[in-house]
Amino acid sequence: MLPVAQPGDDDAPRNDLSIDQGPQGALAADPPLHPTEDFLAELADHSARLESATPKEILAWAVERFAPRFSMATAFGPEGMTIIHMLSEVAPETPIFNLETGYQFKETLELRERVKDRYGIEVEFKYPATTVEEYEAANNGPVYKTDPNRCCFARKLTVLHQAAKGLHAWASAIRRDQSPDRAKAPIVGWDKKFQLVKVSPLANWTKADVWKLILDNDIPYNPLHDQGYPSVGCWPCTRAVQLGEDERAGRWSGFQKTECGLHN
Repeated sequence: MLPVAQPGDDDAPRNDLSIDQGPQGALAADPPLHPTEDFLAELADHSARLESATPKEILAWAVERFAPRFSMATAFGPEGMTIIHMLSEVAPETPIFNLETGYQFKETLELRERVKDRYGIEVEFKYPATTVEEYEAANNGPVYKTDPNRCCFARKLTVLHQAAKGLHAWASAIRRDQSPDRAKAPIVGWDKKFQLVKVSPLANWTKADVWKLILDNDIPYNPLHDQGYPSVGCWPCTRAVQLGEDERAGRWSGFQKTECGLHN
């Protein structure tokens, strides 16, 4: 049985929101999950066992264990597109959503429509409380120019915390070889920031593995990847990378920042 949170028994690590939003993620689910010592040990056991499984097998396990409270957030990157492709074969009813910050590339928004045409899956947009125009007017201009952390917090993290409420688990498209922040990511673990189970079926895959699946199966992908953008986020904070640079070097260039805060 999955552990159920008991009243007054919330000793889970707190997320870094500056405002109290009450129970988060799986703690706000019905029934809730609680990261007890036994449950965390169980997740670690599953993670170790799934190290030798294929990504599709990992997704099948996650769906069987956590659906219908299993979901996926995607930015339509190459890794995310491979997971969408696999979910279309394993569990096409899995809800998938995208954080529509208002700053996404048009190519990214168009890819959402290509996913719908190819797989019949409509990725849901999750929006911030304010439009870009309202947000910039309230902050005397674009916040991303001076404080990208605050912009990511307002336009992505707060939205994602709300979207995660009530879920038991979600799929992540991270790979361990992408960056030092991701190097020790487990296949299955407890996401302390969002308070739910995080499943990373591609953790031990390489970039070559991802692109082989894409090319072998004609999976739709963002055309910006063919223009020197290995990682695509919001257009103001994404540039093409140069030869020899890390694949995430084009994100928040000029700032000591390589993650929006979702995975670190």
